Amino acid sequence: MAEVTILGMGAMGSRMALSLIKAEHQVTVWNRHSDKTKKIVAVGAKVAATPRAAVQNADYVISMVRDDTASQAVWLGEMGALASMKPEAIAIASSTLTTAWVKELGQKFQQQGIAFIDAPVAGTRPQAEAAQLIYFVGGDPTICDRARPILQAMGSQIHYVGDIGSGMAIKLAVNSLFAVQVSAMAEIMQMMHHSGIDKARAREVIAATPICSPAAALAGQAIVAQKFAPLFPIELVEKDLNYSLAQSFKAKADLPLIVATQKIYQRAIERGYGEDNITGVAQLYQLIVKSD
Repeated sequence: MAEVTILGMGAMGSRMALSLIKAEHQVTVWNRHSDKTKKIVAVGAKVAATPRAAVQNADYVISMVRDDTASQAVWLGEMGALASMKPEAIAIASSTLTTAWVKELGQKFQQQGIAFIDAPVAGTRPQAEAAQLIYFVGGDPTICDRARPILQAMGSQIHYVGDIGSGMAIKLAVNSLFAVQVSAMAEIMQMMHHSGIDKARAREVIAATPICSPAAALAGQAIVAQKFAPLFPIELVEKDLNYSLAQSFKAKADLPLIVATQKIYQRAIERGYGEDNITGVAQLYQLIVKSD
């Protein structure tokens, strides 16, 4: 049993905390808005008023926040966590961030002599609830092995991919591929509609081919059913695509498909769909039609 702190009680962080409690770890949580901590406190977690207070006794500290700005605040801000962590503790960045920031943050921890890994996840709320997240881990292999039991309490797969920042690079690649597939499926379903083919049947046939990925098949199902309740909101998809492009710009890589996809999701936000699930991008193609 370990003392684990989670910084960020959003849709993912709260479910990860619950998995750790079920695994009989001692869990302390912090969130910028304290009302989001009430449910997890009710099942056994302790709550702290600041990130700094939350980590004082922690063996492991996990951050699951929105973006680079929020990450910088929880780790290095006026009441940031780094200043109060135990020398033997391990910091785990599970938020989706830019690789540049993760590498910079890793250097900050190295300067303080505290272990740090990046371990973002694939999966949304259902996978977090079932402790079936997929981890992409970057950092010192020895530190990653020490953190493995904690990650296993929340996930079903742990992939070590290299130095600090490597896990985040893989995560951005996975999210970019997903975003491209969903936008492509949205266009194809609209193409089927204009061709006079029943969308549900078209999706069923396309999904049965080896060309269609399981992720695209499920996205198509949600698009046909007009299910856009947020699991992976469009506004976060667009943020992650921007982070992928920032990474490619630094590497002087040319990514025209991701550039085009980012513009699609940006347009969806401008149309007011930002809080909808990624599949809600289909609304741009006027897919919402009354069934016959």
